[in-house]
Amino acid sequence: MEEKFVKETQIQELSNLEKQNELKASIKNSKIILMNMYNNLKFAEGDLIDYYIYQIKAEEAKYDYLIKKAKEIF
Repeated sequence: MEEKFVKETQIQELSNLEKQNELKASIKNSKIILMNMYNNLKFAEGDLIDYYIYQIKAEEAKYDYLIKKAKEIF
């Protein structure tokens, strides 16, 4: 018995305006996540301190990348 895979939806290319709006939303979301992680770090104990430090470093790298992309676009 042979199965066929069918593409269910057409993937559409985003317009430049949609890309810009998505980038702005990603930057805003990343900034909120960072603020929450910094607040959580204040109350962390034991191994959670290391966890939050690694998470903050990762989110900062993501935030820096998004800012760099925004500077290229705008």
